[in-house]
Amino acid sequence: MALQQKLHTRLQQRLILTPSLQQAIKLLPLSTLELADMITQELVENPLLEEVPLEDAQRTDAQTQAQAEEEATPAAKEDRFESWNEQDYAYFFGEYLDEGYRPRMPQEVKELPPIENTLSMPSSLADHLMWQLSLQTDDGLPREIGTAIIGNLNDDGYLVASLDEIAQMADWPLADVERALTLVQQFDPIGVAARDLQECLLLQIRHLALTGSPVEKIVVEHLRLLQNHQVPELARRMGMPIDELKTHIEIVRRLDPKPGSRYNPSPSQYVTPDVYVAKVDEEYVALLNDDSLPQLRISPTYRRLLEKGSENTDETRQYVKEKFRSALWLIKSIDQRQKTIHKVATSIINFQREFLDHGVEHLRPLVLRDVANDIGMHESTVSRVVNNKYMHTPQGVFEMKYFFHSGISSSYGDNVSSVAIKQRIRKIIENEDGTKPLSDSKIVSILQHEGLHLARRTIAKYREELKIPTSNQRKLLY
Repeated sequence: MALQQKLHTRLQQRLILTPSLQQAIKLLPLSTLELADMITQELVENPLLEEVPLEDAQRTDAQTQAQAEEEATPAAKEDRFESWNEQDYAYFFGEYLDEGYRPRMPQEVKELPPIENTLSMPSSLADHLMWQLSLQTDDGLPREIGTAIIGNLNDDGYLVASLDEIAQMADWPLADVERALTLVQQFDPIGVAARDLQECLLLQIRHLALTGSPVEKIVVEHLRLLQNHQVPELARRMGMPIDELKTHIEIVRRLDPKPGSRYNPSPSQYVTPDVYVAKVDEEYVALLNDDSLPQLRISPTYRRLLEKGSENTDETRQYVKEKFRSALWLIKSIDQRQKTIHKVATSIINFQREFLDHGVEHLRPLVLRDVANDIGMHESTVSRVVNNKYMHTPQGVFEMKYFFHSGISSSYGDNVSSVAIKQRIRKIIENEDGTKPLSDSKIVSILQHEGLHLARRTIAKYREELKIPTSNQRKLLY
């Protein structure tokens, strides 16, 4: 059969990720701060984008609407722009071409932190120890070895490198390293530069002049029994009654197992909510927090380069046209992102109304599919929206992913969220008798009487996620 070429036409529907759609999807998972950084970068790269000055942003809605209507007339569009064959951008993006466009919701003015909170930085553990080292010795070798030891301390103040490893750093004699370690262990806070918990406690005991006391014997010989709360066995091995042992145990309990932590506090992580939930006329509404986002507009100066009769080369006009298209799609994508976040937040509010009224115990089981079906979007879109987003509610600030949890059916026919069950476990343990803590099996029985049937291993899993120790470790020593 002879080979021949033919032309055929075929009508086909396909989902194609256009550059504009890819950009819109890319913006969804960004937090408000990340979006602000991205907008700032775009302002640098795209000359047609500019931030609306404050005085222009404060125009009245009537003035903005009048200007938008004036620029949207066919005569004005014909005079100011060329006829673009592919798309009529002025028709689709007329409102975004307005110099003051940006829907903003009224927000209360927030107080800035006091200036004294931003002027100083607390000294770290290494700074504190280096200051003491500089006061203790002027000899170059001990100072060099001491600096190496201080540099190998973790945030809790423990030495994480062996003496042999430190000696090999500069071929220092091992005896000199040991003397330098003894020197550093005398610094404040007492117990710093210890190699394990036992040495840390012994340094503090010797500083309290309790060498040779029952307290030192407990730490040296029976620390494991004390950690496991085996007080009767500890009293038997120490050869003293429990009442007398309590005094020595109390001294050990008051020692600091992490002496360096007071100089290395974890920095406070401040969260800027993306959505505020406010109650208006007995109904909850979602308010987007866009205070940190710059208001964008198309630069009027560069827009004039597209006008008819301008004395610009075709290359210049083509460059401006491409940047103009990119700027319009960015503004459109940001606006679409805000609308999508508002839809998802409103849907979450509708599902979690009881939580907003009464607290975590009334959190409703919710999955991404429920919200996706409610707003008519795909689950992946909802997943991108709730990623790295925070919601300020009457019950506190929560990550938007916090509201999505599986549920467990109770004997009363209700679905109870796993978060609500964890909260119930926490309260049961908080109200227990410290001398007779509840085991996981006992907690299972309590929840069964409340209509929640869970396995003991599930209780243990939830307890570990709450970072609550076992019943044996929670037992009070006396």
